Amino acid sequence: MTAPVLVLFAHPALERSRIQRRLLEAIEDCPGVTVHDLYEAYPDFDVDARREQELLAAHGTIVMQHPLFWYSAPALVKQWLDLVLEHGWAYGTGGTALAGRTLLAAVSAGGREPAYRAEGLNGRSVRDFLAPLEQTARLCGMDWLAPFVVHGTHALEPSAIERAAAEYRRVVEALRDGRIDRAAARAAPYLNADLGAVLGG
Repeated sequence: MTAPVLVLFAHPALERSRIQRRLLEAIEDCPGVTVHDLYEAYPDFDVDARREQELLAAHGTIVMQHPLFWYSAPALVKQWLDLVLEHGWAYGTGGTALAGRTLLAAVSAGGREPAYRAEGLNGRSVRDFLAPLEQTARLCGMDWLAPFVVHGTHALEPSAIERAAAEYRRVVEALRDGRIDRAAARAAPYLNADLGAVLGG
């Protein structure tokens, strides 16, 4: 069973990005996948909530793709969440528009994976830093999956970037085609920690 995927992409300086730009390129031509560049659509942060709600309603899976900025998302993502996920529409009394849809984050982090552990430099995992988005999914009745994470972006070799891009495309296509093992995807520290388990072998 296929379900269209909406990728909400947010990078305020895409021209300087190696990783996020390549991830985006890897999925732009995927049938059944809509890429929506928030910074291109709303350079003045004037988010059209109705338009965004219509986009969300037309897709079964929503991917929030962005780099980590100070353990969080770029500012426009917060603006988008504040304006689009309205009480009575996304949550609260009568707010069931997103119930049953899938949400996950696809993020990049400058630090290597060991830096995102309890004993590491940052003291927490990337998944921990995405807890507000996970709780947003729960509040809206959405199915939250582990994030797709590219670590160590400052030092990645071109071959590693290409591998991450290929893995990202596989994940997005599997989400579209309903080929994700949801139990494994919920339990994983991040989706690409063990793609074999998440994609069923």
